[in-house]
Amino acid sequence: MKICVYGAGAVGGHIAGRLAGGRAEVSLIARGEQLAAIRQHGLRVETRDGELVSHPVATDRPGDLEPQDVVIVAVKAPALPTIAEHVGSLLHQDGLALFVTNGIPWWYFHSHGGALDGTHLRRLDPGRLLWDHVRPERAVGAVAYTACSVIAPGVIRAENPRNRLIIGRPDGRPDGRLDTLASLLNPSGLEVGVTPRIRDAIWAKLLMNLIGGSLAVLSASPMKDVLDKPAVAGTAKAMAAEGAAIARALGCDPGDPDEGLSKLAKSGHLQSIAQDLRAGRPMEIDAMFRVPLDLAERLGVPTPNLDLVIELATQRARAAGQYHDTSR
Repeated sequence: MKICVYGAGAVGGHIAGRLAGGRAEVSLIARGEQLAAIRQHGLRVETRDGELVSHPVATDRPGDLEPQDVVIVAVKAPALPTIAEHVGSLLHQDGLALFVTNGIPWWYFHSHGGALDGTHLRRLDPGRLLWDHVRPERAVGAVAYTACSVIAPGVIRAENPRNRLIIGRPDGRPDGRLDTLASLLNPSGLEVGVTPRIRDAIWAKLLMNLIGGSLAVLSASPMKDVLDKPAVAGTAKAMAAEGAAIARALGCDPGDPDEGLSKLAKSGHLQSIAQDLRAGRPMEIDAMFRVPLDLAERLGVPTPNLDLVIELATQRARAAGQYHDTSR
């Protein structure tokens, strides 16, 4: 199986490093210092169980690679439209593009069923570049539970003792290629589960991102240093309930929001969107914050606590010059 990981940041580099030790033919799209370091020294992934060193084919020119069976896209949501044509051209006609992103994905309403089936999310895919070049029938959802960071060019640190990836097609159908991908990654220490209800998994993590991401942007702190304050914990609990109500209105089961809050309150890892703010990188404001609230408004779900906190977090990103509302 030919697999290309598009994006060699913390999550993409981690996945590529796990894959490269298996039976797959792995390539990597990277750029800048990251690309130079991987070409010169290889890709290093530091895990709780030891260091993984590999030498995948790495390039910044997607056209140099042969058509791929699977492209694992690990690029932040704001950059996805800019690479849509490259991802589409990398795939075999019936290849799969697996999007490891936070928040609501651009393909969310493909094969959704009901009144919103086929709805195009303009905030996430302005100009329909992803819809037309990648095509939603080739998209696969992926939810990652990994606390990773790039600690030096070509070096990724995976902080969690347990790392998980949940994957599934939007239409819920079984797909042998996803089972094969899971069989390649599971022996490496990255636990992969294939689900027929990928949207449930998306919302289970999104509840934590809605709370942890927005509060981290405002506080510049990991959640263990924020949610121990009773006033903040009470607001976070109300935000979790509102997020769960949006999910249920869309026909999803996000799990127990209190359980997610409990895990979040123990986390010493700074949320990725707050890391992006600190580093001056574009932030996933639309996918993680604005689109869920757009859906709440459309469905008539009241979200007063989410509205306030997310508006403040959005303004923080806007004031830093790291968010521009493309829907206006």
